[in-house]
Amino acid sequence: MCGIVGAVSQRSVVPILLEGLKRLEYRGYDSAGVAVLNTGDGIERLRTVGKVAVLEHSVREQQLTGATGIAHTRWATHGIPNEDNAHPHISHDRLAVVHNGIIENHEALRQKLEDLGYQFASQTDTEVIAHLIHHHRKHHADLLAATRAAIQEFEGAYAVAVLSRDDPGRIIGARKGSPLVIGIGIEEHFLASDVLALAPVTRQIIYLHEGDVVDLQRSRCTVYAADGGQVERSVCVSQASADAVDRGPYRNFTQKEIFEQPQAIADTLEGRIGKNRILEQAFGVKAAAVFDKVEAVQIIACGTSYHAGLVARYWLEGLAGLPCEVEIASEFRYRKHAVRPNTLIVTISQSGETADTLAALRYARSLGYAHALAICNVPESSLVRDSELVLFTRAGPEIGVASTKAFTTQLGCLLLLVIALARRHGLTAEQEKAIVAELEHLPGHVRSALALNDTIRRLAERFADKRHALFLGRGVQFPIALEGALKLKELSYIHAEAYAAGELKHGPLALVDADMPVVAVAPNDDLLEKLKSNLQEVRARGGELLVFSEPGTGVRAGDGTTIVQLPATGEFTAPIIYTIPLQLLAYYVAIVKGTDVDQPRNLAKSVTVE
Repeated sequence: MCGIVGAVSQRSVVPILLEGLKRLEYRGYDSAGVAVLNTGDGIERLRTVGKVAVLEHSVREQQLTGATGIAHTRWATHGIPNEDNAHPHISHDRLAVVHNGIIENHEALRQKLEDLGYQFASQTDTEVIAHLIHHHRKHHADLLAATRAAIQEFEGAYAVAVLSRDDPGRIIGARKGSPLVIGIGIEEHFLASDVLALAPVTRQIIYLHEGDVVDLQRSRCTVYAADGGQVERSVCVSQASADAVDRGPYRNFTQKEIFEQPQAIADTLEGRIGKNRILEQAFGVKAAAVFDKVEAVQIIACGTSYHAGLVARYWLEGLAGLPCEVEIASEFRYRKHAVRPNTLIVTISQSGETADTLAALRYARSLGYAHALAICNVPESSLVRDSELVLFTRAGPEIGVASTKAFTTQLGCLLLLVIALARRHGLTAEQEKAIVAELEHLPGHVRSALALNDTIRRLAERFADKRHALFLGRGVQFPIALEGALKLKELSYIHAEAYAAGELKHGPLALVDADMPVVAVAPNDDLLEKLKSNLQEVRARGGELLVFSEPGTGVRAGDGTTIVQLPATGEFTAPIIYTIPLQLLAYYVAIVKGTDVDQPRNLAKSVTVE
């Protein structure tokens, strides 16, 4: 959520910093600030609560200028949103720091620094960084050495940028678990947490690796690896200026957004995962206190977001043992409710403006539900403003009406929430470590699933003349079958239904014949053998099967049965990975049929009316 921009130049960098912050507003934030270094004047800093426009007005009034500067947008994790807690943070008027991520051992470091005589002006973990670097500066030759010594003491995830009046014309950056990129100019250099922030000033980009430290100066930048040795990182040509609004090499926005999912998921997880554990401060300042009280969860959503909630119910009840209800928002507010004490309301919406979800949240508040958390893709949305806690999906702009990357990033956010709650209900450190390892491999597994693109494109031709389709799944994969059917309906206008596979004998089996394809999701899980029996029921009635599976399941191709193998994956991330081929299938069926993929008939991206 937070955003970093920095610059070293011959000209005033203040306009560059402000424009960079504006381009990071999509990430969500509650305050903003800037610090610049002027020869003779030392560090000048301005911080404001609210939008970048407020900071920009203050900058104009103060006529702030400087050739070296850092800037930041903050989403509160330690300390309430106010000017004292806003970045940059300063130590002894000598150095300034901005920071993304969470320093998990900040309390121990704060105590150490207070024992050394440091006084704190904020509640943040970031001020710890400023004072710790200042402390090490007393014992090291320059800012680079002091910063490198300080980060050795950090535990957690961070991207930091530091400037010092004792080292003019210089910014030190470092990253671990949170991204940081370098922009190359002519006699000027830049850094940012997102390449979008640098699009107006350069396309020459260096992506720092995990553990890298960079010494940024006007005429050069030097990168050091985690082991301290100097390294050369390749310079890439960024296409960021067009990414948000242009299709690039893709045929349409829907295809583009399907293939953006590995990066969108990585962005959603960055800074929210530490060493073998999730960083629950990412949910907001009050998160720990709220989560401590939660005895049940009520999820409210519509459409695709509702399906994400259904997946989360399996996770919540299986991992945390917490009762969880999932309800369509338009139904929730038109019936009476028995409200459990200490129930957390979770609303899910891509746009944050879904009328039914907003109304359901307000109705839930009136019923006495204690706390509300929103999972949303749009920081400025009404749902975010009306919620106590927020976790942004960071999917970036989603132009296609049929949600793709918003869905998989919602699932990523929900799994983080489940882990945070499950910690309080018996989840062990070893179990959390295993799930975090799954999450760390998730973007790569999604890329592997996307590599099935050509295979699924060819299979889609079988659906061109079909009018109906049936989707099957069991357990946590049943909501994924629901989502697959919804995508096929939305994009291709083929009537599609999804069922829990065990329900076949209770009615849907009557529909099965050679003219209705049956799509099944069959990972290697505890319900696989049961699902195999259901698939045999389909084949016995002459049904044509398309089965998405993985190695080792024993599901075999044959007459009337086509198998598409996905990479083997973990139990908890499997629903996300199995979503990908269903999206591709719906997309290519729509292409074959010639429908308007980005703007399906009768549908809207943001449903702002009931």
